[in-house]
Amino acid sequence: MLSTIKQHWFSNIRGDVLAGIVVALALIPEAIAFSIIAGVDPKVGLYASFCIAVIIAFAGGRPAGRV
Repeated sequence: MLSTIKQHWFSNIRGDVLAGIVVALALIPEAIAFSIIAGVDPKVGLYASFCIAVIIAFAGGRPAGRV
């Protein structure tokens, strides 16, 4: 069981970290823009997007690009 978890979670660390950095950098201007459109302070959008990203990281998201 431990080897299965290792294989599933740690099989592509470099790609996962790179994907996380790209998504985080793309999320910043998007969160600011949506919060301005919604009429709230941009900090609210940044905090909300960070919280959702952390929840998805721990709960597990959909693996993209894995076959």
